[in-house]
Amino acid sequence: MKIIDYNRQKALSYAKRYAFSRNVAYLDFSSLGGDCTNFCSQCLYAGARQMNYTPTFGWYYNSALDRAPAWTGVNPFYKFLTDNIVVNRIGTGLGPFGEESDLRDLKLGDFIQLGDGSTYYHCLIIVGFKGRMPLVASHSIDSYEKPLAEYNYARARGIRILGVRV
Repeated sequence: MKIIDYNRQKALSYAKRYAFSRNVAYLDFSSLGGDCTNFCSQCLYAGARQMNYTPTFGWYYNSALDRAPAWTGVNPFYKFLTDNIVVNRIGTGLGPFGEESDLRDLKLGDFIQLGDGSTYYHCLIIVGFKGRMPLVASHSIDSYEKPLAEYNYARARGIRILGVRV
């Protein structure tokens, strides 16, 4: 197993292409609780090109009925990426890995999750900056280059992608 760079440019290109549309290769989860993490996973996959097929705790999508919870769930997405930093914590260690990070330390292609007092409920990909303000893309309410300040949230956590194991 080796570590390769996360291709941020491919993730950003994917986000731009599909911010206001849907890739027919993936189910649109908008009417099933939201499509935000599904969209972020697609962007991440465009830049990582490696899934993790560990049952239950991996990160993969084969079809609407054959996918890991981390592909479409806000909190499982976070848990997969931050647990996958250590090989074998969740299984094979394949695929992208990252760490929770202060919003000021995030780069293009990293992720922000928004929450209220009890849980995180929305996932966004950083596609630009205006000064120090992240500009994001998301689904559920489709957006591209939307300033983070325009969202209403009580807390936010960043996920910085560190690399990909292949």
